[in-house]
Amino acid sequence: MRVLIAEKSHAKYAELIKATLSSGSPRLELVASDDLQGLPALAADCHVWLGQPDLLAGLLRKGLKPQWLQSTWAGIKPLLADDLPRDYLLSRAVGIFGQVMAEYVLCHMLAHERQISAQQAAQQAQHWRGVLPHSLAGRRVLIVGCGDIGHSVALFLAAFGVELLGVASQAREQGPFIEVASISDLPRMAARADYLINLLPDTPATQDIYNSELFALLKPSAMFINAGRGAAVVDEDLVSALQADKLAAAVIDVCRVEPLPAGHMFWTGPRLLLTGHSSAPTQPALMAKLFVSNLERFQAGQRLQGFVDFSRDY
Repeated sequence: MRVLIAEKSHAKYAELIKATLSSGSPRLELVASDDLQGLPALAADCHVWLGQPDLLAGLLRKGLKPQWLQSTWAGIKPLLADDLPRDYLLSRAVGIFGQVMAEYVLCHMLAHERQISAQQAAQQAQHWRGVLPHSLAGRRVLIVGCGDIGHSVALFLAAFGVELLGVASQAREQGPFIEVASISDLPRMAARADYLINLLPDTPATQDIYNSELFALLKPSAMFINAGRGAAVVDEDLVSALQADKLAAAVIDVCRVEPLPAGHMFWTGPRLLLTGHSSAPTQPALMAKLFVSNLERFQAGQRLQGFVDFSRDY
């Protein structure tokens, strides 16, 4: 079986996949590149593709198509364009981002409680600040998006004594959350939060949901963290809310346009930290294990981990 690897780190992926395959696994011929010009020739007789959605979308647009495509990203928006086919198996990366995303979220929550920015500013001014920090214990954390990544983040945060609330497509019971409400209940849930963390995928239902009306409901002491998708936030409304002190701070990892263009309001927004889409990079070793596991499922005709329902866009 020929497998196409379309990744910037394609050599590393090929090495890891070979090391992960068991002795009883079928023999694979791995062809790999990140060259947009050379990929079509390599893909022509490969029924299985592994790689970046942005590279693989270009192949689909040229009329090529696999039987199964395994994305190395959790987000698959480039593959959902209206002009691309949907009659093939698609799976996104799941089960490999939980810890690294939890570390990202926890890093910024702790920095907020420990007032790191204010401490740095005081040091630069040679001012002994002497203000005591706070603890995460008892803080109310709302995670919007309680799927694979959101659930993992909640499990990590639970050890810090926070009160965990969630929002998902539908209300449900799900530990360690005290309550998981439906997306229609986001305003009610957001008003209760000390930390509002967006981990939603980019779908028509999740666009522009963080707007002036929602920000007006937040506690002035609340912090907003967006590590989901940039299209969920109305940029102007977020900056206006910060300027009006309707929320304490924001950490933005994802933007509508990336890289963020010069002159964009996020660069100079008050108490707004940009982290340049770095919250949860794919770990190649974990991705290789997921691919090999899904390869076995694919060959056995079983449901893939991270199977994408094209009718739901995730």
